Amino acid sequence: MITGQFRRLKKELEQELESNILSFWMKYTPDHAYGGFHGHVTHFNQTLEKANKGAIMNARILWTFAAAYRMYGEQAYLETAERAYQYIQDYFMDRELGGVFWELDYKGEVANSRKQIYAIAFVIYAMTEYRQACGNEQALKTAITLFEEIEAHALDPERNGYTEALARDWTPVADLRLSEKDDNESKTMNTHLHILEAYTNLYRVWKDHRLERALKNIIVLFIEKFVDPETHHLNLFFDDDWNLKSSLISYGHDIECSWLLHEAAEVLGQSDLIEKTEQVAVNMARKNFMGLDSDHGLFYELFPLENRLDTDKHWWPQAEAMVGYFNAFQLSGDEEFARKTINSWKFIQDKIIDRKYGEWYWSVNREGKPNTEKEKAGFWKCPYHNGRACMELSRRIESC
Repeated sequence: MITGQFRRLKKELEQELESNILSFWMKYTPDHAYGGFHGHVTHFNQTLEKANKGAIMNARILWTFAAAYRMYGEQAYLETAERAYQYIQDYFMDRELGGVFWELDYKGEVANSRKQIYAIAFVIYAMTEYRQACGNEQALKTAITLFEEIEAHALDPERNGYTEALARDWTPVADLRLSEKDDNESKTMNTHLHILEAYTNLYRVWKDHRLERALKNIIVLFIEKFVDPETHHLNLFFDDDWNLKSSLISYGHDIECSWLLHEAAEVLGQSDLIEKTEQVAVNMARKNFMGLDSDHGLFYELFPLENRLDTDKHWWPQAEAMVGYFNAFQLSGDEEFARKTINSWKFIQDKIIDRKYGEWYWSVNREGKPNTEKEKAGFWKCPYHNGRACMELSRRIESC
């Protein structure tokens, strides 16, 4: 029964990816006046033509369409990836001081020049995927340079770990936050998670000893610092000395980390870390069940000290849940994870996909009402989580 359901799931995921997600981004987001992609498209598909453009959005578009081209070979996907690649190279790269600009205005002028390490990591992730898609050697050179800059400027040589943000000239800044909702702490799980993701993808194409050490180091940091061995949740915010500064639980990050951490160990290829991360991944995925509502949607966050649950269901945790549960199913053979994967997809189909305007809602509340105030495409709303989930699951089902 499970096998038949997975075959149907694969077909539905591929249809969703090509007919809804990728087609939406190709139709509504290219900026034909100023280049690249519009910085904001509303829930109702209205383009805000003078919205600022973020490095995260552009890097995620590049990764998604490069990955889609690798998977399907469609020329339109490669052309969209090339558009994102060229815009990043022409406008987001800081040719004078290195790194990546955080934000541009709609014309491509620098609006925020800070060096957010999270953004630099995403450009590495995207450049290495583009290199794998079309063999562009300059993309790989860009990724290697950015890796070297992170290691030179953001790595704490005494206490380990990476700082959250720096000024344009790589000097310290007072406000380190990735977004307004985050705590102002120097070492965060979220930035480390996407450095892990970026270094994993870079290691696929560049077997350098420095990168090997760095990737191993960050895998060990997750095992020893970020994943709580008792609760199987992530510790999210630390100060410079690794004092934990938050008890917040992020269900989406928990399940996303579970499979990305295991993937990193597999790509690195060290058997002891593969074995450790297998168990960590299964434990984290099983504990993640506590974040599921009765309709199979994954809640957003839990504030334990306040005994407060954010019951909204954002688009990206649902996408990551499918992959994380399926990964745990592959590792453990426990069919409960398989059922959870299928149920997550059913929830997405029923509540998260926008059948009228396309793409996925930003979120729905506990009653299933969509948030129409938030954008369909923007600084954080990108095709990466849902597009990647469709591709990742399709590949995994195919290999079963």
